[in-house]
Amino acid sequence: MFQQPKAIQPGEKVTQVGELFGTPIIVKGLTWLPFTQLVVWGILAWAAGRDHPERSWVARLGVASLTMPVILGSEWAHNLAHAAAAQLVNKPMDALRIAWGMPLLVYHDINDASVTPRQHILRALGGPVVNILLLQLGIVARLLAREGSVWEEGANAAVGMNLFLSTVSLLPIPGIDGGPILKWSLVERGYSMEQADQRVKEVNKPLALVLGGSAAIAIKKKRKLIGFILAVFSLIALAVGWGIISEQET
Repeated sequence: MFQQPKAIQPGEKVTQVGELFGTPIIVKGLTWLPFTQLVVWGILAWAAGRDHPERSWVARLGVASLTMPVILGSEWAHNLAHAAAAQLVNKPMDALRIAWGMPLLVYHDINDASVTPRQHILRALGGPVVNILLLQLGIVARLLAREGSVWEEGANAAVGMNLFLSTVSLLPIPGIDGGPILKWSLVERGYSMEQADQRVKEVNKPLALVLGGSAAIAIKKKRKLIGFILAVFSLIALAVGWGIISEQET
């Protein structure tokens, strides 16, 4: 039955609805409702008709019923892999919160002294590793799918999403996987946490320029969505590099 979990911030009213990989799964009020799934389903239905205007809305919604679970399921797999990796190293996450149908990982102390640098690294690697494996499956599925078929669209969605997650998540930006991997690799080599945090900030300055330049190229080539995403990450990296936002705020 539902119970009040221990792994939450003091005074926060949430409910535990289950447990997976030693991690409490929590919800808060009605914020667990699958709002994200409904919005993405609608967007993908629109996209399914953009290049195939002959499709009826029923057909478009049908295509989106395949691509939406593939795309959002890849994000779920990414987060669940982090939870599995955390349990594997005997340092489970504090909680996995479902917000508008999507998972949010909860670590109350990102510098937990009871977690070794190697354990921090392995926990952070869980998500990208699983997305790399799913990317390979997506590539195989695309090779097997008939050209122009709905299944090919599903395979393309799997390839695109898992390629995105397995690369962008490894950017050395605090708050996503690459940031902790770089930080704790430095700590493992003898840096203090303060020195490691400073080095991560220094890395993010040139990274912001590279991402900004890539965004400009993508926009020039009319890849506006990719350009926008790269521009957002460029701004975040710039803010981290100049100390405007810290690891706790990303």
